[in-house]
Amino acid sequence: MTTINFSLHRDAFGRLNLTDASGTVYESISPVRAFPIQAPEEGLALVNTDGKEIAWLDQLSDLPAAQADLVREELAGREFMPEVTSIVSVSSYATPCTWTVRTNRGDTEFVLRGEEDIRRVGTESLLISDTHGINFLIRDQFGMDKHSKKILDRFL
Repeated sequence: MTTINFSLHRDAFGRLNLTDASGTVYESISPVRAFPIQAPEEGLALVNTDGKEIAWLDQLSDLPAAQADLVREELAGREFMPEVTSIVSVSSYATPCTWTVRTNRGDTEFVLRGEEDIRRVGTESLLISDTHGINFLIRDQFGMDKHSKKILDRFL
């Protein structure tokens, strides 16, 4: 376990602040994941408003639970990447086409411009970008249901 020589807290305006061991306060800190898809709980930089790294976390679990929750809240407010759990249907196997999917944030539809908007991330994961620039994550394409895999195979 890494020794943490700082503390995190929210100020009266709801901004995440960091106080280091010498008592210096850094305001409006933002957590940035080094590997947001493959290892979301590992390798996080805490950066100031200029993008300068103030602190590094090898593991989010190195922080006390309350401070780790603050970092997760901050990340959730900045990141929006629904995870696709199943593909219900596609309007066509030619692009552009509308996909109807189930995600960890509810059912939705999006338009896929072309096959090039489906990118492999590692060996199992896929990242799908819609026409509005929203990224949808398929964490394990091989673990999806048979119907979803059949649809994916037509586009990969």
